[in-house]
Amino acid sequence: MSTVERGIPVAEQRAQLEERLRVKERELAELRARLAEWEEDYAAIGERDASFTTISGEPVAPLYTPADLDADWDYGVKLGLPGEYPFTRGPYTTMYRTRLWTKRQFSGFGTAIETNRRYHYLLEQGQTGLSVAFDFPTLMGYDSDHPRSLGEVGKCGVAISSLADMETLFDGIPLDQVSVSMTINGPAIMLFCFYVVAAEKQGISADKLRGTVQNDILKEYQAQHAWIYPPEPALKLIVDMFEWASQNAPKYNPISISGYHIREAGSTAAQELAYTLRNGLEYVRRGIERGLDVDDFAPHLSFFFDVHNDFFEEIAKFRAARRIWARHLRHELGAKSPESWRLRTHAQTAGVSLVAQQAENNIVRVAYQAMAAVLGGTQSLHTNSMDETLALPTEKSVRIALRTQQVLAFETGVANTIDPLAGSYYVEDLTDRLEARAEEIFEEIETLGGVVPGIEQGYFQREIARSAERQQREIEAGERIVVGVNQFLGGNEDVHVDILRIGDEAARTQEERLARLREERDEARVEETLERLRQAARDEENVIAPMLECVRAYCTLFEIRHTLESVYGAFREPVFF
Repeated sequence: MSTVERGIPVAEQRAQLEERLRVKERELAELRARLAEWEEDYAAIGERDASFTTISGEPVAPLYTPADLDADWDYGVKLGLPGEYPFTRGPYTTMYRTRLWTKRQFSGFGTAIETNRRYHYLLEQGQTGLSVAFDFPTLMGYDSDHPRSLGEVGKCGVAISSLADMETLFDGIPLDQVSVSMTINGPAIMLFCFYVVAAEKQGISADKLRGTVQNDILKEYQAQHAWIYPPEPALKLIVDMFEWASQNAPKYNPISISGYHIREAGSTAAQELAYTLRNGLEYVRRGIERGLDVDDFAPHLSFFFDVHNDFFEEIAKFRAARRIWARHLRHELGAKSPESWRLRTHAQTAGVSLVAQQAENNIVRVAYQAMAAVLGGTQSLHTNSMDETLALPTEKSVRIALRTQQVLAFETGVANTIDPLAGSYYVEDLTDRLEARAEEIFEEIETLGGVVPGIEQGYFQREIARSAERQQREIEAGERIVVGVNQFLGGNEDVHVDILRIGDEAARTQEERLARLREERDEARVEETLERLRQAARDEENVIAPMLECVRAYCTLFEIRHTLESVYGAFREPVFF
């Protein structure tokens, strides 16, 4: 019984419920009899030669009816209303009727000067939030002039080696008005500190900052491999950020728990859902173990999901994610505030679905994926550009990707009503199935001892690899069609696409900037602040306050990374394959 009606005796309510269930069962029995006849007609006609499964390999029936839902399927339990537990229909009461999703483009290349120009261009074109792409040396915590940065500076994102670079990156961009997302994990705490102090230089205090830093180290060990420290000290740094942000930057999200890179590595939708949420639960548990009140920091956790090609499976994934998170935070982890139960997410269209052949077709793929994200109820969306499988996007392709979102928002009508596919037998069945499979995977992880033991045993890496291999095998065998790749090849001879080429000028510029920075800064202050940071790490204190002092002294990214590494050590992945 999902509700208790006032003034009616419990025994009478029970009797009424039992009668409703008997009526429902009779109706279902009649429906099943009619379906049996329909299925005979269907079988006599036959099906076209195709694989009727989702991209994840889940079978798709020819027809869905109330018979596919559980006999006790209850609207109040499964759906509820938008903005109310269990949040299946959306995390906010009015959803897009009050505020459309934030439109972001993932952008960064070359130096901070070049990327700053691109950010101003994007904001002028109507973008409402910035997502920073960092180059590979920055992602790994190396300065641009480090030997390991050779040949990579500015190539796949913007090079940020110090506070000076961060100040340049956001020059002329009011950080109290623009929401900024930073996609970085291993050295996330350092880039966050650069960002906080860059805002200080603009006269903006941390309590006014809005945005997110990805900071999800668990999925790095599972899928993407941009780590620095071993799992335990890396988790400790994340909880340091929870603690500091809840006290000093209450509008800022100190983590974006990411399924995106898990899916890009080849997982199924159910694996992306389960691994991401289980990682999220692990972070919450660590915060509670620190002594933090779950309702002080859980409302500031956000999520980041991939949006792949299977339209309905992706919509169902978002809906299932909200329901699972709400249930576990409320009933397992004891959160009292609805803000803690409310899963909020950014979404990005699937980079792994983009292909080099007939690259213009990627515009169409991205449009469908974006619509799935919106119908699934995302709060923020990045649409990939058509040329991202070849290089960093040109301004033209970025503009088309942004216009895709604007057409979706203002021309299609999808934002006019909330969760319009609720009640679809297929979507509700998919939502229930994804939820059930995620819970099964939770149990598998618990049998291994939890997330960290699972990483150490190679469980996540093996499972993702198996899924990726299956999907690739299906494509190569022609069992799954990819337009322009294994079917409909006409036009592949027209392969020219203008791409953005990044030269080596960024590396030379960065080397000059770093040399000048080291000449002009106070070296005694640098050494003093780094030693204070090292001691805080040894004493297992929250390291953000001393790290902010390092940043204000213009210590570089690698200097801070190396200081912590002298205490925490470096992670070396065991060989699993």
